[in-house]
Amino acid sequence: MEIIIGLLIIAIGAFCQSSCYVPINKIKDWSWESYWIVQGLFAWLVLPFLGALLAVPTGHSLFELFTAEQSFNIWMTIFFGVLWGVGGLTFGLSMRYLGVALGQSIALGTCAGLGTIMGPVLLNIFFPEQDPLSKLTFSVILGVVVCLLGIAIIGVAGSMKSAGLSEEEKKAAVKDFNFPKGLAIALLAGFMSGCFNVGLTFGADINFGELTDPMFRTLPATFLVTLGGFVTNAIYCFYQNQKNKTWGDYANGKVWGNNLVFCALAGALWYSQFFGLSLGQSFFEKGGTMYVLSFCILMALNVVFSNVWGIILKEWKGCSNKTIAVLIAGIVVLIISTFLPTVIDSLSKS
Repeated sequence: MEIIIGLLIIAIGAFCQSSCYVPINKIKDWSWESYWIVQGLFAWLVLPFLGALLAVPTGHSLFELFTAEQSFNIWMTIFFGVLWGVGGLTFGLSMRYLGVALGQSIALGTCAGLGTIMGPVLLNIFFPEQDPLSKLTFSVILGVVVCLLGIAIIGVAGSMKSAGLSEEEKKAAVKDFNFPKGLAIALLAGFMSGCFNVGLTFGADINFGELTDPMFRTLPATFLVTLGGFVTNAIYCFYQNQKNKTWGDYANGKVWGNNLVFCALAGALWYSQFFGLSLGQSFFEKGGTMYVLSFCILMALNVVFSNVWGIILKEWKGCSNKTIAVLIAGIVVLIISTFLPTVIDSLSKS
């Protein structure tokens, strides 16, 4: 029962994340770089910081965690956050060229697989005595493989969509649709976005241990990862402001109220995925299959819900029934990937 509760909490977070691009569509008269960094202010700084405070027991301070003994893990967590920031940038661009459904499917699918595998592999390089590779059990690997299979099927559906629609129909569904360009960007986004889970792996012990509620133990590490990502995104967005001469967006008082509300809502929805991940993980056995695979499960559910939004937003309008059938098959495989490892573990123990 606890596994089901954990999955439901992660699913709620995934649904919120997959919905974060809906309020962005309500932003008025701002360039991409302007609204991207403002929503990022909420998504990657304000809300993660407030979340991290939940991990601080009474009588203590968050800054007590940033000690010399933890300096290596802290800087590695931030460093992989910086790398993840590159993924965040290209992730946004993948939405531009592929749409919400297909862009998130390819990017998050790549992120799911690499994020799950890279953490233990890299940790094994620095701390082999901890035997982190032992966490990559058969059930975990199988879950990742099935997840990637689901992503591949959805990718086939995207290719069929690209081949089956006229240029006018593609533009009607996604204004700047460009499958080859979008595919390359989405794969890069997925590879770099996988660094988020690597950062969480290095920051796993940055908390107050038993004094911290298990639900909130990963939130300080989440804050450090998003802090690194914010730096990357801020540098790029301010560069684009300078290059495109869009600094005036921030001085446009007529739209500030509207845009600030929708940027804050988008940021809150985005952060909900990792807040939900922290809460959901507390219902899994630490170090167990579901705990190790939880990041992959989150990404898989993000893809499921993003495709639901893609259908609602009519991004698949005009596609053949065969294309839609392939898309649905991919979604079903992704859903199976979230439960399969638990079933395998249960059968192996019986």
